[in-house]
Amino acid sequence: MGQTREFKTEVRQLLDLMIHSLYSNRDIFLRELVANAADAIDKARFESLTRPELAREWAIRLSVNKADKTLTISDNGIGMTEAEVVENIGTIAKSGTKAFLKMLEEKGDKENVPELIGQFGVGFYSAFMVADRVELTTKQAGTDAPAVRWSSSGEGEYEIDTAVREEPGTEIKLHLKGDAEVYLESWKIGEIIRKYSDFIEYPIILPEVKVNDDKTETVTDRVLNSQKAIWLRKPSEITDEEYKSFYSHLSNFGGTEYLKAIHISAEGVSEFKALLFLPKEAPFNLLMPEIQKKGLQLYVRRVFITDECKKLLPDYLRFVCGVVDSNDLPLNVSREILQENPHLAKIEKTITGKVLGELKKLLENERDSYAAFFKEFGRVLKEGLHTDFANAEKLKDLVMYESMNSEPGKLITLADYVAAMPESQKEIYYITGEKREAVASSPALEYFRSKGYDVLFMTDPIDDWIMQQMFQYRKKNFKSIAKGDFEVEGAEETIKAAQEKFAKLVDFLKSILGEKVSEVRFSARLTDSPCCLITEGNALSPHLERLFKAMHQEVPESKRILELNPKHPLIEALFELQQKDEKAPELTAYAKVLFDQALLTEGSPLPDPAAFAREVTSLLLKGISVK
Repeated sequence: MGQTREFKTEVRQLLDLMIHSLYSNRDIFLRELVANAADAIDKARFESLTRPELAREWAIRLSVNKADKTLTISDNGIGMTEAEVVENIGTIAKSGTKAFLKMLEEKGDKENVPELIGQFGVGFYSAFMVADRVELTTKQAGTDAPAVRWSSSGEGEYEIDTAVREEPGTEIKLHLKGDAEVYLESWKIGEIIRKYSDFIEYPIILPEVKVNDDKTETVTDRVLNSQKAIWLRKPSEITDEEYKSFYSHLSNFGGTEYLKAIHISAEGVSEFKALLFLPKEAPFNLLMPEIQKKGLQLYVRRVFITDECKKLLPDYLRFVCGVVDSNDLPLNVSREILQENPHLAKIEKTITGKVLGELKKLLENERDSYAAFFKEFGRVLKEGLHTDFANAEKLKDLVMYESMNSEPGKLITLADYVAAMPESQKEIYYITGEKREAVASSPALEYFRSKGYDVLFMTDPIDDWIMQQMFQYRKKNFKSIAKGDFEVEGAEETIKAAQEKFAKLVDFLKSILGEKVSEVRFSARLTDSPCCLITEGNALSPHLERLFKAMHQEVPESKRILELNPKHPLIEALFELQQKDEKAPELTAYAKVLFDQALLTEGSPLPDPAAFAREVTSLLLKGISVK
């Protein structure tokens, strides 16, 4: 005789939550029920190791009845007794999977523990998102206990009774709601299975009806899932075509060509397997965070969780694509809140270390391939220098730059730079700017070129930002050649003498340039050019100022230091002209042109190009007329 029982209070609360708000995507119900069916088969297969009579062709079967508006999910797994049904489905506190694992651990047989998913009770209740009535019929494998029938409309009560079922396993019949009839369509079912359950290792079968020419019907079984979890196989068993096909399936970059495949098999504190790919070419949206899809695909025991798990990789490795399949991530009430799980931090640490390690190997063993990769993705990789302090030293080994002494287009590492430093050189010199052509013509390079020192050309927009955080490499300090004071041993007397000799000229230039400069001084930084503009140590570089302005951000105008070359004939000529006539009108024009010339040589735009052109034209005419 059947019985009607009430759900416990917490179950009624869960049902209300499940039906109305727990999952934002109703397709999830089929993922949950298929995952539970796979659990049940895992348990039965494990039992069959010691009880061979339980072994059979394992499968999960789906069927639809459009006339009755029902969808049925059945398995030939372990099944349940009446007591287990009440215990596992009638209350949230109990979990069949959790209790099963505990039993195995107590037996000490950890070697053969099957990989099981989640808490049965919670996943089961997702059925009520699409069904107004659920019927479950189950028979436990290997016992004489009668089959059990459980049914409920999810409104606070359930009915339980004995039933007739010959084969062991569980069948769940969903009486679909009026707005859920799309789940009777084979295309929709196939779409969900391919997305969430494609790599379940048991075939998921849906009968397909074909109407013949003579109006008769032929029913054939169609397997909906591939069952090929490539990341669980040994690399030696995977062909190039399989790698390319899988990369094409999951990448955001298009095509089948990738640079490197990385397998990870982690054991210990956090157990998971992963297959990651380094792409060859950057997508158009790599630097557009608002539209770029980020994150790896996350599976738990082959069951798809999300295709955008951002917590599995730091943002500066967002170009990596692949799959992570965890063995020990717990699935709580909702798999949609899984990203908050602390296990993900452990997985991220392992994956990040592995990816950086593989990049280091690529740099050491395939230099040209790495250089090509860095030209595509280096700008993004460099972000980690500012955000990932734990891996900053590893990242410093991976970054590459052009330099003054290298051929245009050729990249060198910081290790290359340090190895080539003359013994007299104590610091790593660099200059930032928009492109090589602009920084290569900077007057600030002149002293270093004369000494044979190299200077790194940092021409990515991100470099200025990064260098505010990157202070040393291999105990060598970084120093911008276009910032702050510059001291040359033995030049102190020359600079002091120039300051005294040209004091009136310096005062004149300050008065004419006014707010444009914070200081006018002499320096040993220059050997060929008459002057250059230098930024105070903590001030924004002109390159960074231009970037901020391009992003429509307000940036306070910084005053620059105008440095003069005490040995340049133009400075001497200006001095002599001032000596002859302090009120000569061309002196003012020369001062303005001198400043604008310094702006041009560093690649900065002129505040008033038309005025500059007029001054130059006037001075040219005067020079020609004198001749």
